[in-house]
Amino acid sequence: MKKIYKIIGYFILIFGAISMLLPFIYMFSLSFMTDKQVFSGGVSLFPSPFTLKNYEYVINNVDIFKYFFNSMFVAIATTIGQVIISAMAGYAFARFEFKFKEPLFLLILVSMMIPPQVNIVPLFFIVKQFNWIDTYWALIVPGLFGGFGVFMMRQWFKSMPSDMEASAKIDGCNTFEVFYKIALPLALPAVITLAIFTFITTWNSFMWPLIVTNSDTMRTLPLGLANFKGSFREITDWGALTAYSVICCIPVIGVFLLGRKYFINDILSGGIKE
Repeated sequence: MKKIYKIIGYFILIFGAISMLLPFIYMFSLSFMTDKQVFSGGVSLFPSPFTLKNYEYVINNVDIFKYFFNSMFVAIATTIGQVIISAMAGYAFARFEFKFKEPLFLLILVSMMIPPQVNIVPLFFIVKQFNWIDTYWALIVPGLFGGFGVFMMRQWFKSMPSDMEASAKIDGCNTFEVFYKIALPLALPAVITLAIFTFITTWNSFMWPLIVTNSDTMRTLPLGLANFKGSFREITDWGALTAYSVICCIPVIGVFLLGRKYFINDILSGGIKE
């Protein structure tokens, strides 16, 4: 009976994986099809003939490199900043005792329950007061602070034994040295996980960049995609549109594949051995 349940479980997982991957595979296939193949009505995962004209069209008609640079710069800067701030704040909440510690952490938890759309208007006016509209500051700074990151890192540090940190203090390390030499390396899986989540969220962000950018030179890839889709008046060039979409997806998939091995449950993974 257990084998039957196991087989059914594998079947459900395989079916779920295929149902999620198939649209992306078909999008990738469409990007290499000619207009005639796209509108033929058939479904082909391996187009024949194989063409790169859709990618050539996107490169020649869209400032794709500028959009790509904007998205990459904003995503990397936001990811690095949020990981540093969240790790330091999470460590402080996990290891230190200070005044109003619990109320402050409660406020962080409450901030996670508020829909981000609620903060858009007040956040926009704050950014406007700093004259950051249509600048990288507006795209990066609001994303540096996240309640989820602080909560995640705090929980990770609290679950870690403090023996190695105590030993480091005895050897003469100060608090900051204990943090970045002992605690942070042990928290690498959580750091990588947070970095992946932050990068993907920032890369896919559409609403906030749409509000705080005015010029074409500050657009990110999602904004460029929406503008590119709106440039078609009568007939949508689905081949070129899917080619643009593939370009948008490649960095996100690459980042996830590079960091997937850090999605583990063993918090020390070779740290302390008894």
